[in-house]
Amino acid sequence: MHEMSIAEGVIQLLEEQAQAQHFSRVKTLWLEVGPLASVDVQALSFCFEAVSRHTLAEAATLNIIEVPGLAWCLGCEGQVPIRQRFDACPDCGSYQLQVIQGDELRVKELEVD
Repeated sequence: MHEMSIAEGVIQLLEEQAQAQHFSRVKTLWLEVGPLASVDVQALSFCFEAVSRHTLAEAATLNIIEVPGLAWCLGCEGQVPIRQRFDACPDCGSYQLQVIQGDELRVKELEVD
């Protein structure tokens, strides 16, 4: 379950930023997660709750913003929605797709004290 490692990395990032920006507590955290990031958002939520105990993010609200997958189709030269890597273009059936959105896994916003 790599979601545990991701949650631990988020806590580490928060601790580093707390030192740099002089805050002591995270009240709310917004994460952007795309379907192509290979992250189970339910598992990530569970893991975040577990690893945030006794840290500056204990009892913080985790909001996950699911970003849709988008690709540029070289066949029909347009943006198309995708749910996973190696999907065919829903418009023309081409497999020549370049991902332009949906592989995100990043901290979007924090509410801190």
